[in-house]
Amino acid sequence: MAEPRMERGGHTPKRVFINNTDSYASKHIAKFLSECELRPPAGPEGQTKTGDEEDGVVSLQNQRAEGAFQLVGTASDPPEEDRGFVMEDYRNLNKDELLSRLMDCDVVIYNVTQHADQVEEASWAVSALHDRISHFSGPKMFILISTVMTWACSKPVDPEDPELPFTDEMFRRRRAHRNFKQHIELEKRVVKMGKTNKNFPTYVVASGLQYGMGEQILHFFFKTSWLGQEKEIPVFGDGTNIVPMIHINDLASVIQNVIELQPKHHYLLAVDDSNSTMKDVVKAIASALGPGTVQKKPFEEAFLVQDWSVMEIDSLLVNLRMESAHLKAPFSVNWSCESGLVDNMALVVEEYRQTRGLLPVRLCVLGPPAVGKSTVCKQICQHYTLHHITLIDTITETISQLEETVQNADPDGDNDDSVAEAQEQLASLKASMERNGGILDEQQLVKVLKDKLTSNPCRNQGFVLDSFPKTYEQAKELFSEFVLCLDASDAFLKDRVMNLPERQVQEHNYGQEHFLRRLATYRESNMEDITVVNYFEELDISPLYLEITSSNEPDCLLLMQKIFHTVGKPRNYGPDIQEVEREQRRRAEVRMKREAMEQAEEESREAEEARQRAARWEEWTKGLEEARQQEEDLLEAQSVPMRNYLVEHVMPTLTQGLIECCTARPQDPVDFLAEFLLKNNPFNY
Repeated sequence: MAEPRMERGGHTPKRVFINNTDSYASKHIAKFLSECELRPPAGPEGQTKTGDEEDGVVSLQNQRAEGAFQLVGTASDPPEEDRGFVMEDYRNLNKDELLSRLMDCDVVIYNVTQHADQVEEASWAVSALHDRISHFSGPKMFILISTVMTWACSKPVDPEDPELPFTDEMFRRRRAHRNFKQHIELEKRVVKMGKTNKNFPTYVVASGLQYGMGEQILHFFFKTSWLGQEKEIPVFGDGTNIVPMIHINDLASVIQNVIELQPKHHYLLAVDDSNSTMKDVVKAIASALGPGTVQKKPFEEAFLVQDWSVMEIDSLLVNLRMESAHLKAPFSVNWSCESGLVDNMALVVEEYRQTRGLLPVRLCVLGPPAVGKSTVCKQICQHYTLHHITLIDTITETISQLEETVQNADPDGDNDDSVAEAQEQLASLKASMERNGGILDEQQLVKVLKDKLTSNPCRNQGFVLDSFPKTYEQAKELFSEFVLCLDASDAFLKDRVMNLPERQVQEHNYGQEHFLRRLATYRESNMEDITVVNYFEELDISPLYLEITSSNEPDCLLLMQKIFHTVGKPRNYGPDIQEVEREQRRRAEVRMKREAMEQAEEESREAEEARQRAARWEEWTKGLEEARQQEEDLLEAQSVPMRNYLVEHVMPTLTQGLIECCTARPQDPVDFLAEFLLKNNPFNY
């Protein structure tokens, strides 16, 4: 059952259904409608009643009546975020259950701009509601949010004047893209259903490509630019196609106007006033967030972008010049970007950052030499995906970029001013370094760093400024939102430097005299009345003071945990599906290599053990053989005297006895032989 609706200021809030409230467009439309107030009741053909009329409601231009829409709708998945703007979420309803919910609503909105599978449901819904008009408790409105792709194959307004735009009034001559035939059939059905009964007005709002509030279809270009990993942002196709567009909040405002004004026109184009080409749009995004340059690529490569469906790719490649003639009076669209995305890029980029939580972390790490600032900076950068900014690297990079700009200047190009500016800046930097023994003067040093910190990569992801600023004035020029102050005793720092490898001593210029001089300078500068820390404290930025007392790994981990707790969670993109898959493959490869090494080590160990067993067995067998041979030799040696004795003294008598026994053939040969041996014993005396 629907929840009872509360009357506010004499008006009953309208109960509005919208499908797929967890999709980009439906979510933001629902949120917009839930936050806006109801307008005064509409008169004939959208005319609002004035203050002179009997109910005393003032005109639309003066103020809005109190009240709000009550939003309900279907959702595919459990919400990952708070969707308090939707009173009721419906999931896994059958058609009878869904129709019952639709019958409880005053307005039914079906958005089919993102998911083609919703076309069939929208067609069923409008037909089912039309069939039950006799059961309506009051008028109901059906709004279909369709797409300008149902115009994609329309013939030009005037073949001799290709710049003439299509308007809402020409909707009967529209021709759909081949992949949007179902959409145009649905549009025709919706318009037709609304002509049969005044209690069931229907509207089709053909939306341009939607942008804003974190982005959907254009997110690929925003993210690629924001990440800063590509030198050029791709434009698929030749980029000269004009894409009708509209900010998602402006589309929501159009829907609000339709609900409240019930206009006489039942087919509306929802597009802004821009006629920007796709190249113009991508170029503007790249300039605001990325490298500022674009590169044309074959449109077929768009199908390699995993974030896009075929339906979305078709929308990016459409070429239509359109103008909405009906979004005029009595409509009062509260435009966010009436002149288009390109003209309002700063606003849209800020929405993108805020909506997706892409807020840069700006942090500086201060402390005496050898306290471990660079090590801490690198770990912070790795954890938060920030840019590690050092003086030497920034100066080197700046000079290298200026030299490249000068060397690669196009004599026939139109960038003479930028080349001249680069030449002038390069000469100024080199002259300053020559005057100051390889060091930039204060003004130029700050300018170089400020240019780096305000570059798109640092503005997007954020940065960690290593060992800078060093003075109060520098801090005023280079503001950071987090300040870490590392410190340690002089004895600890001296001991750490003494135990560093010679390579690191040379790399960081930690020779004894130079290190002690730097340490003394740092201590003196922090004893002054006005220090770097004073500036941040004046801004109510409390530095995090951390005392370094050990280089042991557990103590370092505890230190980093304190820093991460202070700075908070990362505010940038987590790994995408491809990055997760790459990381999984990398880990799998590492695991396989480790397992292969362990297996090889196990096989090697087993082979060594087998070899040792074989060697021991051979040695043992050889020992047994030698012992047996020695025993045999000993027995042989011990048997010689006995054998000689037997041969000399026993065998002749025994032989004679055997001969006699054979001759006599006694009845008992043994007894006979024994008797013979006793008688003829040579040792009988």
